[in-house]
Amino acid sequence: MNRLALCGQFEWCAQFCKVVRFAVDSDCFVRYRLAKITPYHTMTEKKVAVYFRISEAAHMLGISASSLRNWERMGLITAARSQGRYRLYSREGLKKLRKIKYLRTVQRVNPAGILAIMQDKRENERAPSATKHKQKAIAERLLELRREHGLTLAEAGQKTGVSVSFLSSLERGYSKASIATLQKLARLYETNVLAFFSDEDNSRRLVRARERKVLVPNPGVQMELLAFGKRVMEPHLFRIAPGADSGGSYSHEGEEFIYVLQGKLEVWIDEIEHYALEAGDSLYFESTQAHRWQSLSEKETLLLWVNTPATF
Repeated sequence: MNRLALCGQFEWCAQFCKVVRFAVDSDCFVRYRLAKITPYHTMTEKKVAVYFRISEAAHMLGISASSLRNWERMGLITAARSQGRYRLYSREGLKKLRKIKYLRTVQRVNPAGILAIMQDKRENERAPSATKHKQKAIAERLLELRREHGLTLAEAGQKTGVSVSFLSSLERGYSKASIATLQKLARLYETNVLAFFSDEDNSRRLVRARERKVLVPNPGVQMELLAFGKRVMEPHLFRIAPGADSGGSYSHEGEEFIYVLQGKLEVWIDEIEHYALEAGDSLYFESTQAHRWQSLSEKETLLLWVNTPATF
């Protein structure tokens, strides 16, 4: 290699490094990078993922940059970061953002619901057969209980205030019900919510964390059963996504105790009493009073929730 070619190589590398460093630090998107360091005559560029800065991504999606920041705070999306700590979005990330925008603006799904939908999608991709089987089992149980009580869809809908079309969708496994809806159906069928998920009677004293029964009645709400068998008390660990709620007010026999392990929870009782609970707070009330709740935290809310007797 002659001296002129060698100087050209050094100059080209220096200019390229300056461009890349400027692009990353100034929050510009980077379209190419060097595949590897090779002799000048074989040095090539390899096309890689395109990254867009937040203003460009927002413009392409037709939303504000502040919306993208809020979605990231809610855990809906995670942006890459440049060396200057600026947000960068890949083409794959834009596809996900378009899905989130559709759910928010067209389907009117709240952030907790979107997060649950995204999680359900990932879980279904990992174990689609198991998820579908569980949903089918719940649907069949709801249908079985209604027929045992000799009720038509119209009669069940009239007694619970749930639309016939939604009940039909539940019994066919096409929809998931909120906790409030499940409570109304449990009261009508003279049972409890757990009966919709399983009728097993396991009376073991010890329940290890990996052995808990996990119930996901509606998007954004996960219940972990902390005791098996027919007990006087019914303890659960609730995991509630940001903004997720009970889906309306409900009531049943018994009394309830809530202890907030993490996050914030809003509770309304009879639409008169209002409580905003934070980590370390607890609440005790009669289950016969109509109650509803919603997470007020930007992160997952964890609750120790105990019902007695086991009427949940």
